[in-house]
Amino acid sequence: MSETAVDKIFRALMERIVTGDLPAGEKLRQDHIARDYEVSHVPVREAFLRLEAKGLAKSIPHKGMRVTALEPTEIREVIEMRVALEVLALTHAMPRHDAESVSTAEAARRDCDAATDMVTWDRCNRRFHLALLAPCAMPRLLASIEDLHITAARHMFANWRTRWAPRPDGDHAALMTAVQAQDLAQACDLLRRHLRRVS
Repeated sequence: MSETAVDKIFRALMERIVTGDLPAGEKLRQDHIARDYEVSHVPVREAFLRLEAKGLAKSIPHKGMRVTALEPTEIREVIEMRVALEVLALTHAMPRHDAESVSTAEAARRDCDAATDMVTWDRCNRRFHLALLAPCAMPRLLASIEDLHITAARHMFANWRTRWAPRPDGDHAALMTAVQAQDLAQACDLLRRHLRRVS
């Protein structure tokens, strides 16, 4: 499915907010964004609504659309929610994994290990986690998990950007081994520990 103008603007702005390129409180100027993407105001407004739904921006009376502030206390809640929801999704995904879905997850894992900058790594990391869980075929659950990934990524960029370094992820490799062996108990245990370790 081809990406619409709304998708393109939303994803570009989302990534800039997640990485901190657009800091908290920054005004999102509809005119400038419409001009940059050579579109009318309609897709820009739609992209703003999506950002607002994800908690990344907020419309403030007389001040326009602004990037929301990070709440330092929310990361513990986000991690515990990810543990609960991702383990649930993995439990339903494991019996449905086939050669194609395992291959997709493995490709994402390799891309993650090969990333030489944090932006690329974050993109591949989210792709890996979602590839592991996608066979659960529970769209509402996956959408909630994706929202949590976005919030977690904002905190990671805020706290780890200067300390990030490329490295192979042993947890990801172990998870793939457990998935390929269809060892649900081991996979769930590894996922719990992995998600709590990054806090």
